[in-house]
Amino acid sequence: MAQKVLRMLQDDIDGSEASETVLFGLDGTQYQIDLNDEHADEFRQLLDPFIEAGRRVGGRRVRTARRASAPAPVDTPVDPAAVRAWAAANKITVSSRGRIPASVVTQFREAGH
Repeated sequence: MAQKVLRMLQDDIDGSEASETVLFGLDGTQYQIDLNDEHADEFRQLLDPFIEAGRRVGGRRVRTARRASAPAPVDTPVDPAAVRAWAAANKITVSSRGRIPASVVTQFREAGH
């Protein structure tokens, strides 16, 4: 069974479609905000004088390319024994050792496990 998941970012300022997730830090706390091109440019322009006057303490030296979407969420691990037992009960062939195919894990999760 094939699935197509479409993730759309929403601008955290005005609710329009966002084009990127901007990462920034202040007072030792890291933040991220989804912004459209206009708001991202405005945000960077507002910070430019402070960045120019500040000292770099780490991080990247160049801006990263803008991305169209945020990273995909990390799936929580599944119990391989439970997946194998479910697969056997549903007549899906899975080896008794080694990695379980992603398609089987997807079916297991879609079945509500």
